[in-house]
Amino acid sequence: MRVVDLKIEDVAFGGKGVGRESGKAVFVPYTIEGETVSAEIVREKKQFAEAELVEVKQSSPDRVEPQCPYFGRCGGCAYQHISYGHQLAIKWRQVRDALQRIGKLKDVPMRPIIPSPDQYAYRNRITVHAQDGVIGFFRRDSHRLIDVEHCPISRDEVNRALSELRGQPHVRDGHYTLRASANARIFSQTNEAVANALRDLVVDLVPPKQELLIDAYCGAGFFAKALLEKCERVIGIDWDRFAITAAKENATGKETYIAGDLEEELHGRLRSIAPTTLIVDPPATGLGPKVRQAIAEVAPATLIYVSCNPPTLARDLKGLQDKFIIDSVTPLDMFPQTAEIEVAVHLQA
Repeated sequence: MRVVDLKIEDVAFGGKGVGRESGKAVFVPYTIEGETVSAEIVREKKQFAEAELVEVKQSSPDRVEPQCPYFGRCGGCAYQHISYGHQLAIKWRQVRDALQRIGKLKDVPMRPIIPSPDQYAYRNRITVHAQDGVIGFFRRDSHRLIDVEHCPISRDEVNRALSELRGQPHVRDGHYTLRASANARIFSQTNEAVANALRDLVVDLVPPKQELLIDAYCGAGFFAKALLEKCERVIGIDWDRFAITAAKENATGKETYIAGDLEEELHGRLRSIAPTTLIVDPPATGLGPKVRQAIAEVAPATLIYVSCNPPTLARDLKGLQDKFIIDSVTPLDMFPQTAEIEVAVHLQA
């Protein structure tokens, strides 16, 4: 394999730095824009190439020492080599760029990114894997495991649970979800502080005196229950029957929670009982075509789209922009040190 010298021009969504060789984009992990590096080409395609970092020849002032001994081998974190302030700047820019490039949105009304109060020790749950006596996470770009004794982005209680698991004499092969608390085993948010900031943001964005709120992908009613004072009626929909059971446990008379095929339920209900406010918080795949179409047809006065994947968010917003005005786009750093980004978009019909 050949080694090339590159000037890193940008950091792409997913966390890899982007340089160019003879006009072709070369993706290099663990680099920062403005750096000069040498990198070994490991995969070459027609349009781009993948490389591994060999040496940083001229480093960025935002380069810092990672706090995790597994960083660079473990596939979990992508940004521990970058100062936290610059991580936020990169993620903010990635959201804007995705909406402009994929969503074809010209003037994106970006708000400042909401940071995490804790840059490390924030995760209240992790899933580790066990195979042939090795307990840990998958290596980057691989299905091979790396043995992990301690995860710096996880809370102390989670790391204690990891130590207890590792201390068992015979750990069977499989996946193990380790939690900071035994309570709310299904529904706890991974970064509670930023999840609460997201909930508060959504509450602020919804106008008062709403006739009907539909909260799609509602889980245990995280948003819906926080909005009861602003709504006469609330309908929550989720595929997870356990989450819906939890939502029903302390539900008031104005709350209805439905478990079922989310695409079918949401599509049908949007057409039959047009809500004044709609909240969608889909998985990384985004909204299905039928749901996008139904939202565009019904065009609720207030639409709030919470996304964990800027590219699919951009695709969906592109399909909705004829019926809605985008009022604000707010990124949130739910997962510091990783390449993941949470985004809340406020749209008005």
